Amino acid sequence: MQKNNNRLNRIDEELKKEISNIISYELKEPNVTGLISVTKVKTTPDFKFAKVYVSILNSKNTKKTMDGLRKSAGFIRTQVAKKVNLRITPQINFELDDSMEYGEKIEAILKDINKGE
Repeated sequence: MQKNNNRLNRIDEELKKEISNIISYELKEPNVTGLISVTKVKTTPDFKFAKVYVSILNSKNTKKTMDGLRKSAGFIRTQVAKKVNLRITPQINFELDDSMEYGEKIEAILKDINKGE
């Protein structure tokens, strides 16, 4: 079981790297704006689905960017299939990872607290 888990982790990392490159260099969707980072990829053990967590900074419209990514999922999957040698290329589902925004918010709160001292 552990060996299979390691394989899944390696595949998640490989997908993360490739999807990141595809979004940065190959995606020509006008609604996808801002700095998009793929923060994590979780693939199901049967390799049918992959949840791709993205964080979006400096976007004109985060909702439009997420919609654009979701619309482009088929194209991204096709590109992944060409680059990553897997028997099954997982169906990609994009999720917004707002942990970076959350972290910035916490940092701002802490700075305000420190100013008050």
